[in-house]
Amino acid sequence: MSVTILGIESSCDDTSAAVISDGILLSNVISSQSVHEAYGGVVPELASRAHQQNIVPTVSEALRQAGLSPSDLSAIAFTRGPGLLGSLLVGTSFAKGLAVSTGVPVVDVNHLHAHVLSHFIRTDEGQEVPEFPFLCLLISGGNSQIVMVRSPFDMEIVGRTIDDAAGEAFDKCAKVMGLPYPGGPHIDRLSEHGNPHAFKFSRPHIGGLDYSFSGLKTSFLYTLRDNLREDPEFVEKNKADLAASLQATIIRILLDKLRRAVDMYGVGSVAIGGGVSANSGVRKAVSDFCDSRGLKAWIPPRPFTTDNAAMVAMAGYFKYLENDFCDLSKPPFARVEI
Repeated sequence: MSVTILGIESSCDDTSAAVISDGILLSNVISSQSVHEAYGGVVPELASRAHQQNIVPTVSEALRQAGLSPSDLSAIAFTRGPGLLGSLLVGTSFAKGLAVSTGVPVVDVNHLHAHVLSHFIRTDEGQEVPEFPFLCLLISGGNSQIVMVRSPFDMEIVGRTIDDAAGEAFDKCAKVMGLPYPGGPHIDRLSEHGNPHAFKFSRPHIGGLDYSFSGLKTSFLYTLRDNLREDPEFVEKNKADLAASLQATIIRILLDKLRRAVDMYGVGSVAIGGGVSANSGVRKAVSDFCDSRGLKAWIPPRPFTTDNAAMVAMAGYFKYLENDFCDLSKPPFARVEI
């Protein structure tokens, strides 16, 4: 008998629904919110209201594309946290309501687990997936972590940011350059035409495998401030070089610790996940690093790097196979670790 999971993701500003059957992706629908661009960041109240508008048509479209009805589902997987509590409440409440109306059980998913397990999403039977154990560099606007992944249920954070995340550094630095939100993709595009050695920014000296990006942000801000005093057109004249130098510095920070982790744990493969794993420079740097070490690199397709329900359905699929269901009384949570 087939195991068919509906995944629902609403942790931030993307409403998404997806269907996976026996590990194969049948649909993945994402409804994004443009309302936040005017504010330079996600506004929680506006995000939760948009989720309320988007959740029904998004789930309906995912089921339609999969050619299924709610009664065909084995379980409903939903992101329980971490994330924006108002946004999570919409997805959680909808999943529970659908479960009660159909008699289908629910599975709660950790959003960070889902990003790691996105590498197991398959679009056909013959598609290769990672073998355990492997290291995953999980990098997004809210998290920068190195995760030792021993199984779908055994994950250990071996390194993390002690302050800001890599994605936040991209977005905050882009903002002071006057780039639109989200700034990360704009930095990536500008970097293609810039000199990564044009400017030097501060890199932290943190022991172990932990990260820090607050000093980099300060260094970047001071560079702009000091040069703008001499030339008010400094940013406009040097946008590409600033972007390329910033991106190169962030990548170097990320790779320095990843290299140490590989040496410590002796794994045969390395994966990346989270929104920053869509960055072309990060993808190339990790791929080149793995090639130089004879490691297998797992670089996710870009549609599975940002918040999406396919990864939620995939994580839910693993939990369903273990009969790990969620009681309907459990509330969502804003903060949690892997």
